[in-house]
Amino acid sequence: MLSPVEWTALAVSLKVASAALVLMVVPGVPLAWLLARREFPGRLFLDASTSLPLVLPPVVTGYLLLWLLAPAGPVGGWLHRRLGFDLVFTWQAAAIAAAVVAFPLFLRTFRTAIESVDRGLEEAAANLGASPWRIFATVTFPLARHGFVAGALLGFSRALGEFGATILVAGNIPGRTQTIPLAIFSLTNSRELSAAWPLVITVSTLSFILVAVADRSSRRGRPR
Repeated sequence: MLSPVEWTALAVSLKVASAALVLMVVPGVPLAWLLARREFPGRLFLDASTSLPLVLPPVVTGYLLLWLLAPAGPVGGWLHRRLGFDLVFTWQAAAIAAAVVAFPLFLRTFRTAIESVDRGLEEAAANLGASPWRIFATVTFPLARHGFVAGALLGFSRALGEFGATILVAGNIPGRTQTIPLAIFSLTNSRELSAAWPLVITVSTLSFILVAVADRSSRRGRPR
């Protein structure tokens, strides 16, 4: 059984992960198509840059985001001057951190699905006069939809469990930015190891279900 504080941490986690998913999908869909279907100068650099959060320590990612979003930083400073809004130590900052860390999982999964689509079908649609946008919407995406779903579920699951970058840019504020991993961290720091079990079981179960569904969706999308 979860306590009221733990239910709040679960609610914050779901809110942060849902917002992170939107932040992943909006740039991730066109970027996955671009990397899968186009050759252009700087493509290798862009591909490597978008994969960096997979290999960088999360605290390094968090440090870079803190520099970027802090009131004295390039983005945070502009928001502070123009809107009077400080982004750091808010749930929005937690969502941004989770999105950045989880983005490569969504991008690479969906990109692989697009690459598996038969180019001949796209070329046939182009020969019939379809625009690139119409080809993507009616041919490419429907055939790669299982990869999209798998990538979204993996990204959501990773965002749900994000810790290292989040604690730097959003802190660990109960009821505001304290997600499940941060709540577990607080409990273990106070040596209440047994009290963390309900949260550990909850997040492990959610993650297992999401990964299992993502794997099933990925398998369904593989060409036979």
